[in-house]
Formats: sequence, structure tokens, C-alpha cells
Amino acid sequence: MSVVGFDLGNESCIVAVARQRGIDVVLNEESKRETPAIVCFGDKQRFIGTAGAASSTMNPKNSISQIKRLLGRKFSDPELQSDLTSFPFRVTEGPDGFPLVHVRFLGEERTFTPTQLLAMVLSNLKGIAEGNLNAAVSDCCIGIPVYFTDLQRRAVLDAANIAGLKPLRLFHETTATALAYGIYKTDLPDHDQLNVAFVDVGHASMQVSIVGFKKGQLKMLSHAYDRSLGGRDFDEALFKHFAAKFKEEYKIDVYQNARACLRLRVACEKLKKVLSANPEAPLNIECLMDEKDVRGFIKRDEFEQISAPVLERVKGPLEKALAEAGLTTENVHFVEVVGSGSRVPAIIKIITEFFGKEPRRTMNASECVARGCALQCAMLSPTFKVREFQVNDGFPFSVALSWKSDSQDGAPQQTVVFPRGNAIPSTKALTFYRSSAFEVDVLYMDNGDAQIAQKISTYTIGPFQPSKGEKAKLKVKVRLNIHGIVAVDSAHMLEEDVEIPVSSVNEAPKDDTKMDTDDVPSDPASGTDVNMQETGSADTTEGAPAAENGTQDPEEKSVPMETDAKVEPLKKKVKKTSVPVHELVYGALAADDLQKAIEKEYEMALQDRVMEETKEKKNAVEAYVYDMRNKLYDKYSDFVTSGEKEGLIAKLQEVEDWLYEDGEDETKGVYIAKLEELKKIGDPIEARFKEWAERASAVSVLEYCIKSFREAALSSDQKYDHIDIADKQKVIKECSEAENWLRDRKQQQDALPKHANPVLLVSELKNKAETLDRLCKPIMMKPKPAPKPQTPPPQPETQAPEPQTPEQQQDDAGASGDPVREGGVQETSGEQMDTEKPDTSADATA
Repeated sequence: MSVVGFDLGNESCIVAVARQRGIDVVLNEESKRETPAIVCFGDKQRFIGTAGAASSTMNPKNSISQIKRLLGRKFSDPELQSDLTSFPFRVTEGPDGFPLVHVRFLGEERTFTPTQLLAMVLSNLKGIAEGNLNAAVSDCCIGIPVYFTDLQRRAVLDAANIAGLKPLRLFHETTATALAYGIYKTDLPDHDQLNVAFVDVGHASMQVSIVGFKKGQLKMLSHAYDRSLGGRDFDEALFKHFAAKFKEEYKIDVYQNARACLRLRVACEKLKKVLSANPEAPLNIECLMDEKDVRGFIKRDEFEQISAPVLERVKGPLEKALAEAGLTTENVHFVEVVGSGSRVPAIIKIITEFFGKEPRRTMNASECVARGCALQCAMLSPTFKVREFQVNDGFPFSVALSWKSDSQDGAPQQTVVFPRGNAIPSTKALTFYRSSAFEVDVLYMDNGDAQIAQKISTYTIGPFQPSKGEKAKLKVKVRLNIHGIVAVDSAHMLEEDVEIPVSSVNEAPKDDTKMDTDDVPSDPASGTDVNMQETGSADTTEGAPAAENGTQDPEEKSVPMETDAKVEPLKKKVKKTSVPVHELVYGALAADDLQKAIEKEYEMALQDRVMEETKEKKNAVEAYVYDMRNKLYDKYSDFVTSGEKEGLIAKLQEVEDWLYEDGEDETKGVYIAKLEELKKIGDPIEARFKEWAERASAVSVLEYCIKSFREAALSSDQKYDHIDIADKQKVIKECSEAENWLRDRKQQQDALPKHANPVLLVSELKNKAETLDRLCKPIMMKPKPAPKPQTPPPQPETQAPEPQTPEQQQDDAGASGDPVREGGVQETSGEQMDTEKPDTSADATA
């Protein structure tokens, strides 16, 4: 079973796997630890990851990057619109209001959804993991930003499904970082909580979390984020600065050329990294645009000045996280910074001033999320036994249920079922009283983020038919699953049959009246049980300690009736009937569309595989041409006639010209046929050389076999004395025949030139040696016969014993030489021992 963690970054991705000795980061095909999150579409195939990054400069309009910024967002999202201005590829609004990416692939215009593009990246990461583990990869743990909405989380799951992965958990990147930090700490306190702030500045976003650690556990105290504050914003500030500078100095506008824009952005990213370690840095790009070389220079102070609007936003998430955790800076014991964008000195300065302490870098800033995801996957997998460590993650949003009341006015009502910071996973049950099917909306509450759509999904519960014709009691289970996705899990109609004893007081109508007070505007809670009670009555909210941990009692609990008289307890039979629940998630991929996407990905993967195999065959033909031509002038020169040599060289030149002209773009079968055509001429030459190179050693082996067996057969050594003379003569004869055969063949071979086909083949020599060994070895290695065992001298026949006295019997037993006492049967020995007793012996004699 695979145990893999994926860190899906905006710019690059990292794969970590769990092994017996710990967590390892996997190297990609270029032996790099980070794989670019890029998909480049060519005329014949896709290039993903490192291959996509290499092709992106030459094909920018068909190279899709920053896929996470497109995922699960409306096209009208202001942040998305801001991002589109810097993308070299074309994005339009789809019929459902979500973005569609346009590319040219296989010679035609095609559109892909961000979910499909993310699936392509995941497929590439899956291939990297499988190549490292030499096993199929299915189960995994995928890191996602804490600010991902319900729709974005569903999109990641759909992308993983398309890629053939089965995520055990979508893990918050902040929680993964905290897990990778805390599980290796052996000095965590038992009682006093250790508070650590984690500041993750990535390529496109900033996330802050404050985590409380105790021995064997962590608890997320707060989350805060800025979805558009990352390293790329500093790159963009440098890009705009130099684009304006080059327009003024060199009269070139890079905005008019997609390739020039891409090259300048790459150069600005490198410049930012240089400025992180140096006070100043130059910028030089050859032939940026219009065949002009450009040069620039900037100091760190100037860089921080042009980045001031970005730096001003760093404090916001820090303040929000601290306030939500209810802590002061003095209560935060350590500050850890991670992420590729955290290396900017100005950010470190702001963090230091805010917390009043120097941030630490005890973890790998780029790999900690992938390692934490792999650790979480190992915890969820039965394959590995991981140190006991409890992860108490919190949900970053408040989620409520909304419905229309069953009264005549149909007033809308709502209640928060999962408040901000609620444990993940969690389940809560609500009780409704309805006479017909109804709808329940799931929506975000008080998220403070205008970019997040309020309504998540709508569930239609029903139809159902109460047996008594009254309002039915419906138990609706709402689940916040391990991925952070909210859904109505199930609905059941509960019907009670009450058996009333003779001595009881008829108080049932009183309870029915309480039950029917559903959706009263003055008391919204009377219609639903937000505290996860089994009934909707406000009188039954006591005695439910399970409300806080999000669990639900599996069985219906009976509620005792309040009556004036003492009565016997009522016996209730509860009938549970499953009620259908229909789900509508706004913006989610339909099941049919998901299946089509899976089939489409399979077709494209098959096309990529065919093209890769075609390239391999083409490269094999090209390599054979160069290799054979070099060898014909070198080590094969003596093994080919001048006519054969000229003919083969001409053929090789013809194939080489064909490769770069008509054969530039052919099918796999054509390249295989060309290679076989060349090998038909070249293989005999190669075989002659190979026979000549291996013949000497094969002859030596056969000569050694002949010499060894002959010397053994003629030897006078005592260890061969047990072998019959006829067998030894047979060995000598076989050795002589083999020697004569070898002598004749060697004479024939020595008379031939090297370019002639050999008569003494290495395979024949090996067969001869094996045959000789098979015939002679059993004879000469025949073991000596085992020595015959010495038989003991025959015992004199004993006459029938005469009656003896006890003293005589004892003397005879001692002088008998013990053959029976040692090796005889036990019964005989026992009888002799019995005869040593005078009383018994006397009885036996009598």
C-alpha cells in the first residue's frame, strides 16, 4: 500500500513518501526535488512538470501555470481577473460562469477546465512517486491551502479521481507544517501548552496559524490568510519596474510580446533571490525583444521601496491570527517561517517587529508541507506504525443550515451547525417535523471574505409519507468530513409506537404538543436540534454530553414523560425509515462530466505514451546510425569487407538524411522497420566482432575442463581409487574427443579472415564444455562407499536357567556384560531389576 504526500504548490510541487526509516522527498526525472506545476500543450502531446517548464519559453500561449489560482473560482472573481492580466494563455468564461482555458493541442483549438489541468499535474506527480516506489500509487494525502472553499476542495478530489488517485485526506498546509514540526519534538510539555506561530509565505498566498503543542498532540488555535500575498507579488513589482525602465531606455514594450514577458518574469524571480542575500543585483537579458540586449541594476532598498504596497499587507494576517487565538505576542513562544516567499529580508523584519522575537527556520521551508502530508497518510494507513500523535485540526469557516419554516408564512430560519474552529471531522444531527418534502441550504456564515460565495449547496429531503397522517419526525445527519466538505449525510423518518400500561396515566398528548412546535419564530431552536439531541424539543436538551465532540447516538433515546402521578415507564418501539436526500452543489462537476473527464484523461495519457515510445524508437534509429558509423571506422573495420563497409556507410547516410527530412515526423512502426532494415546489414558484422572478442575466453574454459578431468582420471591419488577403471577410461575418451574437435575447429578458424563468418562459435564451445562437465563430473565426483558396519560377535546360546538363590541371581546379573541392560528392551531390564528384591524373587521362584 502506497503512503504518499503531495504538496500542490502554485508554482511547483513536491512528492514525499513514507519508508521504514522515515519520510523521503522523491526526485523527479531530472533529479530535482521540486517539480514545476506546468502543463504545456504541443502539436502531438502534452509536456507536464519539468518537460513543460522546458517548453514553456518557446510555447508560452499553450503553457498553463498557476492552476491553483483558477480552481473553483467564478470567472467574475476580482482576484481571478487581476491574475488573468499576467497570464500568457487565454482564459474565457464558460457556460456555468467558471473559467475555461484555451489551448492549441493536436492541431486544433481545445478548452480545458482547471480541474482537468490539475488532474494532469497530479498524474505527473503520481508517475514520479510510482517510479520511485516501483509500485502502483493510489492512496495519498494532498496538501491544500486553509482558505480553500467547499467547491475548491471538491475540485481537488475530482482532479485526484481523474488522475487515478484516492486521497485519504485533504490536509491543510498549515496543519501539515505543524505536524512535521511537532511529531519529532521530544521535549513537548505534558501540561503547559507550547504556542508556536507558523508563517507560510508561498508563491501566491500567505497563511498564518497559531498552534498549541502538548506531549503527543497539537491543536490548531487560529487560522488567518491573505490569498493574494506571496512571492510572485514581489516578482510582479520588479517586473513592472523594469518593464517601464526598458520602455524608456530601449523603446521596447514587453507587454506586446508574450515570450518577452515570460523571460523578464523569470529574470525578475532570479533577481529577487539574489537580492535576498545581497544588497544589490544586476539584471542582464540577451535579445529580450527586437533583437535588443537589456541591462538593469537595482539595490535592495529600492526593491523594498517599490514593494511597499505588498509589505504593508503582511501585518494583517498576523494580527488576525493572534486575535482569533486570544493570545498576546508574549504568549507565543516560538515563530517559525516557511514557504518559498519567506526568504525576503523585509518580510522577516516585519515578523520580527510584530512578535518581538526572531523567527526560526528549523524546518525545510519548501518541503515541510509534503513531509507533513506523508506523515498524515502514514497515520491513516495500516501499512506503517507511527508514533502516537493526535492532530486536532479546526475548520476555518462557519457553516450554517437554512430552511423555510413549515408554517403558513414560510419564514426562513437558519442555525450554525459548524462554527469557526469546529473539529475536523465532525457530525451533527438535527430533528425536523415535516409533513412533506423540504429543502435545506448549506451556506457560509460570517466569513468576512467577500470573494467566497455564501451558498454552498442545497439538499432536498423527501418525499416521505407519515403513517399517522401527522407531521413526521425526521432525523437529518450533517457531516463535516475529513476533507473539510460539508454535506447532508442521511435522513431518517422516526415513528414511535407506544405501549401504555394499565396503571399508567394518559399523558401522551402533552408530549405530542411539544413535538409539534416546529419552526416557531420566537424560538428557532425548537424546530432543530443544533446541540445534536435526538429530539427537537427544547425540554430534552439536558443530559447530552456528546454535543460538543460532534458525535451522534446511534439509537433513538426515549424521553421520560413529566406527569403528576407516578407511572410505569413507557415502552417505545421506534421504526426507522430511510428518506431520500438529493444533493445539488453549486459549481461542482456532475457525475457524467466527471466520467467523461476520466475517459478524456486516459485518451490523452495514451497519446502521450505512444508519442514517447515513438520518440524512443526514433532516437534508437538515430543512435544506431551514429554508433555503427563510428564502429565501422574503428573496431569493426577488420570484420567487414571494403564493399560491405562502403554499402553500409551509404545506407547509414541515407537513413540519417531521411530522419531529418521526410522521417522527421513518422509513426512508431516506420522507425521500427527502419531500425530492423539497418540491423539486417549490421548485425552479422557485430556478431563476427562479438565472436572474436569472446572466443578466446570460451576456448580457455573448454581447455581447462579437458585438462582437469583428464588429470583426475589419470591420477593415482587415493581419493579416486574407488572409481572403476572402465569409468576412468570413459572420461579419458571423452576428453580426447573434445580435444580433437577443438583442435580441428581452431585450425579451420585460424585459416579464415576476420571478415568471414566464423566456424568456431562461442555457443558451440560453451555447449561442448557443458556436455563434458555433465558426463565426466558425476564419474569423477562419485563419493566413496560408506564403510560396512562391524557386526558384534555372536552370543553363546543360553540354556534354560535353573532355580537360583537370590545371591546367585545378583552375581549373574553383574557378570552378564550388560548387552541387554544397555541395548535391550526395557521390559527385560525391568524384570532383572525386580529380581534384585529378595521377597519378589522368592515369590517368583516359588
